[in-house]
Amino acid sequence: MSATNPSLPAFAERFGLRLPLVQAPMVGATTPAMVIATSNAGALGMLGAGAMAPDKLAAEVAQIRAATSRAFGINLFMPSAATPDDATVRRALDAIDPLRAELGLPPGRTPERYAPAFREQLEQAIALRVPVVSFTFGVLDAPDVERLKAAGSYVIGTATHVAEGLAWRDAGADAVCAQGAEAGGHRGTFIDAQTNPLIGTMALVPQLVDALEIPVIAAGGIMDGRGIAAALALGAQAAQLGTVFLACAESSAAADWKQRLAASADTATSVTRAITGRYARGIRNRLMDRLEAEPARVAPYPVQNALTQELRQTAARSDRGDYLSLWAGQGAPLIRNRRPGCGAAEIVGALDAEWRALSGQVPRLPTFE
Repeated sequence: MSATNPSLPAFAERFGLRLPLVQAPMVGATTPAMVIATSNAGALGMLGAGAMAPDKLAAEVAQIRAATSRAFGINLFMPSAATPDDATVRRALDAIDPLRAELGLPPGRTPERYAPAFREQLEQAIALRVPVVSFTFGVLDAPDVERLKAAGSYVIGTATHVAEGLAWRDAGADAVCAQGAEAGGHRGTFIDAQTNPLIGTMALVPQLVDALEIPVIAAGGIMDGRGIAAALALGAQAAQLGTVFLACAESSAAADWKQRLAASADTATSVTRAITGRYARGIRNRLMDRLEAEPARVAPYPVQNALTQELRQTAARSDRGDYLSLWAGQGAPLIRNRRPGCGAAEIVGALDAEWRALSGQVPRLPTFE
């Protein structure tokens, strides 16, 4: 394998990719334009569809298909049932309402629905015959995996530790995304979620590779070609990158979110459940600090997520980063190595050049006398 023309892993070959790269599906930031640009540039674009109603999902998939003939995918959440009692909702709103008032919003109310109907989303995904469908927060039953495969979809599960990878393998998944502790956004943990296992990418990927007979995709803290090369060296078939795309031209992230990414330090992010009721990594801000100060008032996911949604949407429209969920991975400071405001295709091209420059090179270990 030469440094300029490395052989591609089977996963990349299957989808005709230029490089073994998956653009992470990030709710609140990924757009059809990002997916189109990424896929057309030779990576696998993924749409964060976890919060979408089925009709919006169908419309955005149609928009993507109209602009690219290359492979792409969608990601769906598998939320737990939400049946909170009135006291749980009231406690949460008592902590959220003062923040709402700071943005000029009235006191919050109980929403009609805490999350989109997952079964409706799944049926839509099957009907749409999307090339790749990935899942977060749980594991599908084997019959549902088979239905997706029968519709021509490649199924990817998310695992944050080995037991979750085995669960997805046993359900018939085609591949598993290994989400390391460095990853931005929600943790995908669904086995022992309350203990919040935080296994780093470098430790998790080889353990999943050894335990599974299906491809492993590395995610978490990877921001450049060095990270892609490292992931492949650990046995991954591809690397999934999200934070590096957050500030691109096609991202729908608020301007203040993008600016805070560029100004972040290596210690800027924390893992919290205070914003959505589920552990997630993001840049610390007023919202995180205030809600963490009253942990007993935090409702479980997806209840807390729904109760803070209007607050965060209002903050996004007014570009007030102190009230946003500033999801970001630990590699966020490396975003400064990219041209501000560049497009997703430029990022893919740069990552391809960086990875190819490193591929096939054997590092020379230092000697000590």
